[in-house]
Amino acid sequence: MTSTTKTDEPQHGLEEHSHGAVVPQASRGERFRSYDVEAFEVPGGREEDWRFTPMKRLHGLHDGSARATGSMRVEASGAEVETVGRDDERLGAGGVPADRIAAQAWSAFTEAHIVTVPADTRPEGPITLTVHGPGAGEVAYGHLQVRAEQFAEAVVVIDYRGSGVLGENVEFVVGDSAKLSVVSIHDWADDATQVSSEHAGIGRDATFRHLAVTLGGDLVRVNTTVNYGDKGGDAELLGLYFADAGQHLEHRMLVDHSVANCRSNVLYKGALQGKSAHAVWIGDVLIQAAAEGTDTYELNRNLVLTEGARADSVPNLEIETGEIQGAGHASATGRFDEEQLFYLQARGIPRDQARRLVVRGFFGELLQKITVPEVRERLEAAIEDELAVVGA
Repeated sequence: MTSTTKTDEPQHGLEEHSHGAVVPQASRGERFRSYDVEAFEVPGGREEDWRFTPMKRLHGLHDGSARATGSMRVEASGAEVETVGRDDERLGAGGVPADRIAAQAWSAFTEAHIVTVPADTRPEGPITLTVHGPGAGEVAYGHLQVRAEQFAEAVVVIDYRGSGVLGENVEFVVGDSAKLSVVSIHDWADDATQVSSEHAGIGRDATFRHLAVTLGGDLVRVNTTVNYGDKGGDAELLGLYFADAGQHLEHRMLVDHSVANCRSNVLYKGALQGKSAHAVWIGDVLIQAAAEGTDTYELNRNLVLTEGARADSVPNLEIETGEIQGAGHASATGRFDEEQLFYLQARGIPRDQARRLVVRGFFGELLQKITVPEVRERLEAAIEDELAVVGA
């Protein structure tokens, strides 16, 4: 395993037990971060950060037994991809790993991929990055960084495909007054496992828009952290997921408001169908004492289409100052609205078709926010394919 020259963040607010393990306090602002994988205990599944995750399906990513046997391959359209070594000074600008798998991925990757949108530029079309898994039965650790320099503006599509087991860190570095919109599509083969830690660093008066679309894979866990570097930052985190029988799709996020006059909005919607389909959404928003003038809201909604599917939704809002513009959160999980179905059926629409129309409407708000027509059309078709197997 290759060592890293990065240093750990100060461990303020932490307790050290007799066996040397560091245990975080209740506040999300005090959670432990480190580039050193051995600084983290091996999770057993009972910890708050892991209690919903089926640990046996991680294939050893969490305990160090998953050794890299393949590699993550990145292809680009609309921009050049730099392949750099571990010693590149730009790496780590987005954030520091906050769990063992993220630290393992940092310690184990041998080369990183960087895409840069230069200052004061705006590409004519979207930048598309296709990320290929290592292949069936193979394991890979990867590192990807997307940079939008000062006053740059770009749309980036990250398209995950293929098979295998992947642990990775993804950094989004948004410079002062830059605008970066990202669509991440997790459309893996049925046997794939992905554990991804996303770190977004947002500069002064910068705008970050992120839409996570999760459709494929056996287990996909995406942990997104947003950090504000200066005043005026604006982050919008959107998510769309559709879990089928046996799939585990997990989205966790922390929006850390640590400076004044920043904004965030979180909206995730998911549908589930089939036996043992499981979706998890954990939304943490922290407003620190210095973050006066914060305006934030988060919402998660889940639509359960069949018996045997389960959705866990946990919004958390931690406020350390009363001098804010606004803050709120909500979540809801339910089945079809029978009144909507009755209304449609009363107008001669068959029940099966009525159910499909309700689901399309459920996701319509998010699909309309996708500004790349070909991506929107692809996702609409994928949702239609999912709905084709929904029974009456």
